[in-house]
Amino acid sequence: MIIGQAFAWVFDPTNYPGPSGIPALAWEQVWITLLAVAIAGLIAVPIGYAVGHTGRARGFAISVSGGVRALPTLGVLTIFGLWLGIGLQAPLIALVILAVPSVLAGAYAGVESVDPVTVDAARAMGMTEWQILWKVEIPLGLPLLIGGIRAAVLQVVATATLAAYVGAGGLGTYLFSGLKVQNYPEMLGGSIIVIALAILFEILLAILQRAVVPAGVAAKGRSRRRNRRARSSTPILEGTPS
Repeated sequence: MIIGQAFAWVFDPTNYPGPSGIPALAWEQVWITLLAVAIAGLIAVPIGYAVGHTGRARGFAISVSGGVRALPTLGVLTIFGLWLGIGLQAPLIALVILAVPSVLAGAYAGVESVDPVTVDAARAMGMTEWQILWKVEIPLGLPLLIGGIRAAVLQVVATATLAAYVGAGGLGTYLFSGLKVQNYPEMLGGSIIVIALAILFEILLAILQRAVVPAGVAAKGRSRRRNRRARSSTPILEGTPS
């Protein structure tokens, strides 16, 4: 069965040593993913914070990010590949374009999610707009930003297999080389490793997203959940007839 053959390929010790081994190509996949998301963060986070804090150009930002989401990554990669040639530049640009919308949405949604009463209280205390942004809105909105980064990482780590299409390495090497010789266990084995990386990133970023929730917000959430459970477990007393 091909699935059993694929797992046998993954755990075959002969596929591990050297620059084309599983650890080396998996690290290339991780490196390309982290680099693309980091560049997307440098572009999208300041814009998202500005949009979320001021409320200006929100519709434009949503429209642009929605349009970017619709772009086919393989098509973008092919265009830049023809322009820039073989190497990391073309897939990196395509992956950054893929990651920007999720990071942008997480940034401005995080700032917008802050209770306006909290922001007004900060202004009443004499805080400047920069202080409100850095000391109030960014810390409180950080979980949503991490959520946007989490979505971007999952998208990019799977799509980064296309980097091998222009000779930039990564686990997609197994897919394209396996396709040439019809080695389907190798192709499926490479896909299994990509899935494992995506699950690992999902777990780590979920833990990080929960860890950055401010203690006061987390305590308030726990208190609300306890109150809801208490109300739902309280029996409804029927009125006695007069």
